[in-house]
This record gives sequence, structure tokens and C-alpha cells, in this order.
Amino acid sequence: MDGFDLRKMECVAVFGATQDSSKFGYKVLVDLQRGGYLVYGINPNYREIEGIPCFPDIASLPRRPDLLVFVVPPRVTEKALVEAHTAGIGRIWMQPGSESPEAIAYCVENGMDVVHDACIMIRRKEGGGGLSG
Repeated sequence: MDGFDLRKMECVAVFGATQDSSKFGYKVLVDLQRGGYLVYGINPNYREIEGIPCFPDIASLPRRPDLLVFVVPPRVTEKALVEAHTAGIGRIWMQPGSESPEAIAYCVENGMDVVHDACIMIRRKEGGGGLSG
């Protein structure tokens, strides 16, 4: 895995986006928008969050994101990775708590670049370099 550079990303989707400002699904979504990215939320319970469009699932996104960020429990991540792979999404970021050995293995086995054990908000503020695993 080569990792990837967040500075080269244009469109990012956040799987597990929420309107609850105390949760990371909100914090990551808003942080990425403030960072200048085109951002989409993925959560079937919302149509928008802070003006950011939300979609019920990966297949509903209006365009394929350069990066898909997971902010959900590991079991949800594992299931959604199949949908991400089917949609042709090749870069995955698993926020701390969203990863599992099975999810990481799925990405590796299917040729998807994956970052885990790192917070995207911290990495973005440090200069945007993404490191695999």
C-alpha cells in the first residue's frame, strides 16, 4: 500500500455523518468541509447536515468520492466496504474505533488503499499526508 496525500483529494464522503455535534460523525464532516473539500454525508436519517448534502447509502452519492471516511462501528464498516468496493472507491479512511482486522484485510485483499489508527482531522491539520495502516 502506498498511502495517499489528503492534499490531492477533492471529494470526500463521510459514512456515519450525524447532526449530533458531540459525535465524530459530525466533527469529521464539518472539519473536512471547512478544510475546503467537497463533502457528502452518508446516513439514511438525514438529507443534509449544516448545509452539507447527505445520502442514504454509497450508491446514492452524486459522484464517486476520492476518499471514503468511516465513522461507524466496525461491523457497519465491514458491511459497507463491500458496497464501497462495488462502487469503485479505492481509498478508505477508518477513524479510530471504526476499524477491525476483518475490515482492514478486506481492503488489502481488494486492492483498496486504507488508513486506520489515525484521526483524519489531526492528519489534515498536520499537513495532509496519509499513511497506510
